[in-house]
Amino acid sequence: MNNGNNEYTEEAKARWGHTEAYKESTRRTSNYSKEDFAKAAADQERAIDLFITAMDANLDINSEQVKLAVVAHRKAISDWFYECSEEMQVGLAEMYIADPRFTQFYESRRTGLAQFVHDGILASARG
Repeated sequence: MNNGNNEYTEEAKARWGHTEAYKESTRRTSNYSKEDFAKAAADQERAIDLFITAMDANLDINSEQVKLAVVAHRKAISDWFYECSEEMQVGLAEMYIADPRFTQFYESRRTGLAQFVHDGILASARG
């Protein structure tokens, strides 16, 4: 999430500033209040909690519960930042395991969560 105070803002702009998703996110968030950012974070946390619940229950990545978590993840991004297609979500999933910063974020919540989220998103995209 980029709320203007993120130390990775310049990196994100350099990597994705030319994309419509980045421009849309910038447009949307430019007028967000602290409360709006808190609501966006809460929606993202709910999606993560769905993944954690599925993971803790040892559910298969093809289960309906994991699919619901995938949809909640994509919806949280689409509702608050930019329209997140399945293809874009797959790209995010790849980044979650390729970029140690993202991996650490998920791993700080639950060991193995980054891979589980990645695998769930890819399984959902495969149909």
